[in-house]
Amino acid sequence: MKFSSGLGTHQLAGIIDRPKDWSIDSRGDASLPPAVVFSHCFTCSKDLKATVRISRALAKAGIGVLRFDMTGLGGSEGEFSQSNFTTNLADLASAIRFARDELGTVTGLIGHSFGGIASLVTAARAHQASEHHLAELVDLSMVATLAAPTDSAHLAVLLEKMNPEIVSKGSGKVSIGGIEWMITKQMIDDFRSYQVADVLPTIQCPVLLLHSPVDETVAFDHAVRLMSLLSQPPSAEYYGSTREAAKPVSLVALAGADHLLASNPDDLAFVSELISSWCWRYR
Repeated sequence: MKFSSGLGTHQLAGIIDRPKDWSIDSRGDASLPPAVVFSHCFTCSKDLKATVRISRALAKAGIGVLRFDMTGLGGSEGEFSQSNFTTNLADLASAIRFARDELGTVTGLIGHSFGGIASLVTAARAHQASEHHLAELVDLSMVATLAAPTDSAHLAVLLEKMNPEIVSKGSGKVSIGGIEWMITKQMIDDFRSYQVADVLPTIQCPVLLLHSPVDETVAFDHAVRLMSLLSQPPSAEYYGSTREAAKPVSLVALAGADHLLASNPDDLAFVSELISSWCWRYR
């Protein structure tokens, strides 16, 4: 399936894992099954083994899932080197609009690694009065992240360490997963421009954080800090007055798992069951 990118300049590729007998004719009924959008990790795609296995498991559990490729990745058009966190967020918003037409109102967001922080920021935006275009498309009852970093700036630091020429010369190549990627200074500058910690407390729906204590790509410290930030009440800047945070926020340690959940099939089964339970529990 193809749909317009966030900037409207090219097409993104997506796959819907749809449960049997799925219908959107009466999706306004709160008792109907959940519908979620799955965002992949940095330089990954909708076809990553973990993404496919989890999405299909959720569909078997009666949950509709759209998994898609960000700009320049997988089957999507566009130049990856010209993408950034801003385009990631725009692509996710576009995917939500597409999922709304195909599955009905989106009730959950799932994100792996960098897709996790994009999902959290999108949830925060959907809960802010200024983001009516998202509020009309979603009725978020949960967000789940897998190995998510605390913010987008974390990735900028890692990429610059991998190749300082990205900043000094404006672009440079880095090797990720055995593949060389062209990274540009505009991408890093954009990653650093977001103050993610300021918006995370505004998320109003339950959040499930899944992270391995031995993750060598995104350290477990990120999960602990996310837990702390998400548990804080939002500031008066966003709601006019401070109010207590009431949303459930849970952190589950995936003992022994690797960043891509590739080494042990049992990890994927466990993660799928947890996310499925949250989707149904808080629908």
